Amino acid sequence: MNETIPNSNRRLYVLGGFLLCVLITYTCVMYDTQINQGDYYREQSVRTITSTETVEASRGILTDRNGQVLVSNRQTYALTFDKSLLNEEDDENEAILRLIQLCRQRGVVWNDNLPVSKSAPYAYIVDAAGTVQRDRFSKFLQTSLKALSTNVQKDNVTDALLSSIISPADLMAQMRTFFTIPADWSDADARAVVGVRYELEVRKIINTTAYVFAEDVDTELISLVKDGNYRGAKVSTSSVREYNTASAAHVLGTVGRINEQELAAADPNIYNGEDWIGKSGVELAFEDYLRGVDGKRLISSNSEGKITSEIYTTEPEPGNTVALTLDLGLQEATEQALSDTITNLNKDGNVTRGAGAAVIEVKTGEVLALASYPTFNLATYSQDYATLGSDPGKPYYNRATQGRYAPGSTFKPCTAIAALESGVVTLTEQIRDTGRWYYPDMVAGTEPFSAWCWKRSGHGLQNVTQAITNSCNYYFYTMGYRLGIDRLDQYAAAFGLGSKTGIEIGDDAGILAGPAYSESVGQTWYGGNTVMAAIGQSDNLFTPLQLANYIATLVNGGDHYAAHLLKSVKSYDNSSIVYTGVPDPLNTIDIKSQNLAAVKNGMHDLTTKGSLASYFRSCVVETGAKTGTAQISKDIKNNGVFVCFAPFDEPEIAVAIVIEKGGSGAALATAAVDILNAYFTKEEIGTVIVGEDQLLP
Repeated sequence: MNETIPNSNRRLYVLGGFLLCVLITYTCVMYDTQINQGDYYREQSVRTITSTETVEASRGILTDRNGQVLVSNRQTYALTFDKSLLNEEDDENEAILRLIQLCRQRGVVWNDNLPVSKSAPYAYIVDAAGTVQRDRFSKFLQTSLKALSTNVQKDNVTDALLSSIISPADLMAQMRTFFTIPADWSDADARAVVGVRYELEVRKIINTTAYVFAEDVDTELISLVKDGNYRGAKVSTSSVREYNTASAAHVLGTVGRINEQELAAADPNIYNGEDWIGKSGVELAFEDYLRGVDGKRLISSNSEGKITSEIYTTEPEPGNTVALTLDLGLQEATEQALSDTITNLNKDGNVTRGAGAAVIEVKTGEVLALASYPTFNLATYSQDYATLGSDPGKPYYNRATQGRYAPGSTFKPCTAIAALESGVVTLTEQIRDTGRWYYPDMVAGTEPFSAWCWKRSGHGLQNVTQAITNSCNYYFYTMGYRLGIDRLDQYAAAFGLGSKTGIEIGDDAGILAGPAYSESVGQTWYGGNTVMAAIGQSDNLFTPLQLANYIATLVNGGDHYAAHLLKSVKSYDNSSIVYTGVPDPLNTIDIKSQNLAAVKNGMHDLTTKGSLASYFRSCVVETGAKTGTAQISKDIKNNGVFVCFAPFDEPEIAVAIVIEKGGSGAALATAAVDILNAYFTKEEIGTVIVGEDQLLP
């Protein structure tokens, strides 16, 4: 008897077979997709859904020696425009214009460095552009528009030259065509979009795609951008420098976008074309410490361009905390003292005076204060640049490190030490000052060289201590003659005069008078030049910082340290010490204690019973000082120069002040007393707060 398979079972077998075929097919497809072509589809998935973004690391914090924050950071938002975020159906020009219109409504300024005026009739503004922008514009004209011959470089791309090749109006017409700007767009809209397209094109030429459309924008604009689905626009976080003090602008320095020259010299693994970098001051000098390490972030987006997830593949690491040797309270007092003194002097109607001052720790070479007048405010540097750049007072010029000034009689302690240590005079020898000094051994038949002491009636008998107190020119003419210029320069050079001090922000080397310099400028050196050099005249020119360092070297017994601003460096979280300086002297001058005492006593007597006694009655500490009057010409008021140290018995600090057209150095004594009192009566201020289980400096 034949048995038949029930219909219900047959249907189950058929269904099972069908499902088995589906499973086999699915397995084959999955195998082919994930195994055979897995790499291809994985690459396509990453390319279309995810992108890698650099996360900018914040710069390190700058503090003074006591932990007071000088420069920190403020978190901000920035808008970038990236054409790769547009869909195929999106028009790039339309997307840019839409974003520009939003910024116009909100009063937001976007970055547009195209050196052509922003409204018709158009004009070139290349001459007013910086070196970086001229270089970029030149490359754009040569590479993209072919508007210039290849031998035209940025250094000779000027408004006049460009106008002779192509008019601004014709250039704008060519750029509208190059960027396919619709013909019915207004000139204003076309120029705005062309400016953005130019920025994007330039970055393609210099091999960087990042373009920051607008910086430091508010959260309301960010919300409008996100909610309005502005394609191509991307929000990123950034930081800007926050200045916690209005002082020390010349020392702290500025930051700015990296230029092509800096980028070419930088490590490509660290810097890109839109990075911020130190441009001057300690921001530049300590760039390697302050620069953080950028992070990486993986961004996932849906088909509409909305960000769906963010994953940090590398966390950004902020820059180190750099502690400077500056004492903020003393820095502020020094700047105020210069301002007050010049304000008082300017009552004579001369308002073009400048000044520089330096305060150095005697036993280390640490710079406690470094001031230049007039100065500027870093917080408004960009806004003030054009105005202050044309100010006749030259506020951006750092007179404390770059200003060259004749030292006048402040050089005499150096001459005294050279004479005593060389044995050409003794502590007890007295020289009679008759008022007019004649050069010995003049060639017969020639007019004898002579020079007057500032006191034409003469000082009478003077030993070395008295000669310093009375600033007796006659005595130091004699010392210059006995020493000769070679020995005099040997000691001056050992004190660091005529050489860079070593300060990290850079300084001028000044000029040390002598045959070598005279020969370099085509002049002949005579014996009369030597005696003038001995009193701080002739060709001698030094910076206030050099003068302060020279006095510090003198009163500490001869140890000559490099002037420096770096105190210590710690990691951003204070968990480790990166650097702490323990300086060694650059050189040591052998100075006998009795010779040093004789010179110091002369400087001390000047403040206690000499011409400065009335000024120093209000000083809270015993001091030694020396004035100087640096002659310029008979028609221009002399510069005032002043150096001092304190306390007298155990010197801690040395101070140097120069005021242009300040007259007698005694006029600077009040400023010096204010600086000394600020240092020796200052209240103790807190040090950096350090968390538990962290290293102390």
